[in-house]
Amino acid sequence: MISALLVFFGIRSYRENLPGGRLTFGRRFAVGILITLVSNFCVAAREVAYFKFMPGFADKYAAAMVERAKASGEREEKIERATRQAQQFKEMYRKPVVNVALTFAEVFPIGLAVKLVSAAILRKKQAAQAP
Repeated sequence: MISALLVFFGIRSYRENLPGGRLTFGRRFAVGILITLVSNFCVAAREVAYFKFMPGFADKYAAAMVERAKASGEREEKIERATRQAQQFKEMYRKPVVNVALTFAEVFPIGLAVKLVSAAILRKKQAAQAP
C-alpha cells in the first residue's frame, strides 16, 4: 500500500520538476510503471531473503494448515483435502520463479489501478492565456 502512495507522489514530483510541468497521460503512466517495477524488485529481494534465511517456512506453514484442519474437528475428507492443498503449496513455494511470480501477482494489480488513477488525476490544467 505504501508503494501505491510512492507512485502518486513520484508522478507528481516528476511532473513538478519538468519545465512547464506538462506530461501526457502515457508519460505519467510510464513513470508510474517504472516506480512500481522498482517496488516490485524490492519484493523480489524479499523472496531472495526468504530462500536464503527461511528455507523451512513452507514446510512449517503446510504443517500448520493440516494441524488447523485436524484441530477444528473437520471430517476426514476435509483433512485429506487440507493435506493435499498443503502439499501443493509446499511444491509451488519451493520454485523461486513461481514464488516471485505469485508475489508480483499480489502487488502489481493494485499498483496498476493506482497508476491509472494517478495518471488521470495528475494532469495539469492549462493556464488561462492573457488577452
